[in-house]
Amino acid sequence: MTSFKTSKKHHKHINNPFPSNPKTLPLIQGSLVFDPKTLPPHQVYDIGHDFQLNWSSSNGGSLSLCRKPNLSRSIWSTVPGRAFVSAAAADTEVQESRGSFLVKDTNIRLVCNHQTVDEIRLIQKSDLEEPALLIKGRVFSGKRGSVDSGSLEVVEKKLGAYAKYWMVFDQKSSDQVGFQVRFGRPNSVREKAFSARSYGYRGFARKLGRIRRLRVGWSGYFLRKRVVVAFPQEEENMVMKKAPCLDLNRIFLTYSSERSERFYGFGEQFSHMDLKGKRVPMLVQEQGIGRGDQPITFAANLVSYRAGGDEITTYAPSPFYITSKMRSLYLEGYNYSVFDLTNDELVQIQMYGDMLEGRILNGNSPLELIERFTETIGRPQELPEWIISGAVVGLQGGTDVVRDIWDQLQAMETPISAFWLQDWVGQRNTVIGSQLWWNWEVDSTRYSGWRQMIEELSAQKIKVMTYCNPCLAPMDEKKNVGRHLFEEAKKLDILVKDKNGGPYMVPNTAFDVGMLDFTHPKAAAWFKQILQEMVDDGVRGWMADFGEGLPVDACLYSGEDPITAHNRYPEIWARVNREFVEEWESSRPGESLVFFMRAGFRDSPKWASLFWEGDQMVSWQANDGIKSAVVGLLSSGISGYAFNHSDIGGYCAVSLPFFKYQRSEELLLRWMELNAFTTVFRTHEGNKPSCNSQFYSNQKTLSHFSRFAKIYKAWKFYRLQLVKEASEKGHPVCRHLFLHYPKDEHAHKLRYEQFLVGSEILVAPVLDKGKEVVKVYFPQGESHVWKHVWTGKLHHKQAKMVVPPPVRAERVTKFLKPYVLRMHFTNKYVNAQVVHTPTATVAAAASTQEKALRLAMEKEKESTRDVAAAAKIGLILAQRLQARNIPAVTVFYNRDQKYHGKVKAVIDQLTNAGVELI
Repeated sequence: MTSFKTSKKHHKHINNPFPSNPKTLPLIQGSLVFDPKTLPPHQVYDIGHDFQLNWSSSNGGSLSLCRKPNLSRSIWSTVPGRAFVSAAAADTEVQESRGSFLVKDTNIRLVCNHQTVDEIRLIQKSDLEEPALLIKGRVFSGKRGSVDSGSLEVVEKKLGAYAKYWMVFDQKSSDQVGFQVRFGRPNSVREKAFSARSYGYRGFARKLGRIRRLRVGWSGYFLRKRVVVAFPQEEENMVMKKAPCLDLNRIFLTYSSERSERFYGFGEQFSHMDLKGKRVPMLVQEQGIGRGDQPITFAANLVSYRAGGDEITTYAPSPFYITSKMRSLYLEGYNYSVFDLTNDELVQIQMYGDMLEGRILNGNSPLELIERFTETIGRPQELPEWIISGAVVGLQGGTDVVRDIWDQLQAMETPISAFWLQDWVGQRNTVIGSQLWWNWEVDSTRYSGWRQMIEELSAQKIKVMTYCNPCLAPMDEKKNVGRHLFEEAKKLDILVKDKNGGPYMVPNTAFDVGMLDFTHPKAAAWFKQILQEMVDDGVRGWMADFGEGLPVDACLYSGEDPITAHNRYPEIWARVNREFVEEWESSRPGESLVFFMRAGFRDSPKWASLFWEGDQMVSWQANDGIKSAVVGLLSSGISGYAFNHSDIGGYCAVSLPFFKYQRSEELLLRWMELNAFTTVFRTHEGNKPSCNSQFYSNQKTLSHFSRFAKIYKAWKFYRLQLVKEASEKGHPVCRHLFLHYPKDEHAHKLRYEQFLVGSEILVAPVLDKGKEVVKVYFPQGESHVWKHVWTGKLHHKQAKMVVPPPVRAERVTKFLKPYVLRMHFTNKYVNAQVVHTPTATVAAAASTQEKALRLAMEKEKESTRDVAAAAKIGLILAQRLQARNIPAVTVFYNRDQKYHGKVKAVIDQLTNAGVELI
């Protein structure tokens, strides 16, 4: 268990508005040492059936991992002459305030930055597994310059502390190699620790020279001034039994990169697509208010410790990346870690703990690498059709408000999937605006006739969605309470505890809450009963909020390390909700539930139905506004979060006499346009509804909302295909252009300017106040023709263009391929149609269900559903397309897919007739 000192900062009312970066261990570099008499100049080792690890002693020694048969391409390699495994011992402090966390190193007691490689050999882990590769040696400290890379003999300078390490590579699947690093106990102790402030290469050489050497090392060998590092043989079972490391609590894995290599992923990142040059911590927490955008970050930091966050803080990190060189890696486990990408030529992973485990992935394209990743961590289940069929309307205020807005939307024939009523539990006013009573039962005063309203909406095929989270608040100040859930959970002893054994009261704005301990065997069952009562009323979905705030000094029923449990908690929270959904749906065929979350970690996509991006500011800014919503959408998609969306209009507003952030009408309209091309089209009134422009504020906003809800519905047929593809392959619905154009350098540089929906729709939203035009980049590809939906103009080649939207109110520019071919086969008939996507109308169609054709086929005793029937439909459809002067259609199938059966029969007839398929 990793020990962290914790300090609470939530009690401070005035704070530093410009907090400094945390003091942490910098990027550690050391030399690689080996005996050329023991290790050959070059050696190839098979790892399982499909991988090879190459050892080369040239240029100081290095490793290179390749996937057979492409042995010329390295998917992972070390830097020649540089240590690839290092270790340290340090004290760590976590500063915490209302879901925001800062990790810093206070005392660096030992740094073993140099490394020896003494042995590389295959080992048999068990009779049933392929041989693994074991690398053994020692990491040791020493003054800078005292170690010559490539030489085992260390002369003139004293060795500092050292410890043995074991690194194991083994094949996990045909495209994945696992790795594990562990350490033994170091042989030396320090007389005096030194701070991170002075730690650097000069400080490192000076301070580590003071290490007091023991007369006898851990191995039993006397250490002298002139030393040849020699180690006794260790048994392989030391690796398999995971012998604990008692003192070293930092593991560093260092490997090569390229200056031009771009790094994508790392979970839901809001400021950057390419994280090269950054230090990326893997810690679930509040994303922050402003995240560097000013002046809001200044103000947030001033009134609440580090509440502003920074460009890397996020609700949903993931220790996974894909690079522009088609390299990919992820870490297993839940320990706090940092990916240091600040050096142009290398990557360094710093793991806080005594073991490092992960996997290296092989793939030829970004989408392949996403498939490899998600086949292991898990993929989302297909979303129910109802949630992606129309708008999810977020409202507050009670039954009468819902009925009034419903009447207005009906008058405009707005497609509605659901009403999302987060204030179903009642509402309280706090210092940040309107918040909810965290007691998960309906407030029958606010929502009188609750069940009747749900039944009326259900009769119109509109669902009702609500809100809950894993925290419970005391209800002493609330009237009209049925069940006091906090007191129930406290009596059952299922709340997270503090060090004194009582419920850990977690600060949240103006009130404190207890947090459910889902490591307790009774907690999940108890909470599922709350969800059961909710859906018994007719509710069919909910926001499963929070999950990022487990205190790192909490005491859990399981006794597990709270810093590790902190990153795991959002996954446990998602799993509880998922288990309830599956249990409920198993006894109700044809019915479905949906929940959506903001907090997550690596495996969250397996459990959550859907994600949303949390609380963006109601602003145009890049780090925490409408632009950051696009970056978060695309980065999370690369990281396995295939279904994601943001609140239309953003959430966080500030309304003070001297300081205001309020949602303007223009911002609201642009966010509607943006979100019409995401997985879910959902509104939110924000934390200060009365200060914000709302979709129902006036006729203009209501009309615009209705129009874009219809546009959202118009591409439902394609959205259904993308949702299915996501559940089968892990591909996100909304995609950065890098995923389909990995060789296009300009596409690599894009952040929020434009994105793809699937592979066929290119969206370039207007994200700047007062802008009348957008710049659009058309990527280069085979047979690419992009059609501007609003004007009909075709763009045939790679180019950059300034595109003026034709109507002032519609400042989103959308390009997609021309007419779209759809096919549908039943057990009786073959159906094919071509849809004009801008108007969602059928341009041409043919079906064996047509009366004249069906009677003629029946007369000739021909089947209306087989391959021959499909060929006949293809020919008829081709003739009708030619009659309409439609020369080309888009086929929404994977370009590499080979067509078979009825699909092939239709497509063959179209191509034979001269219809171009795009």
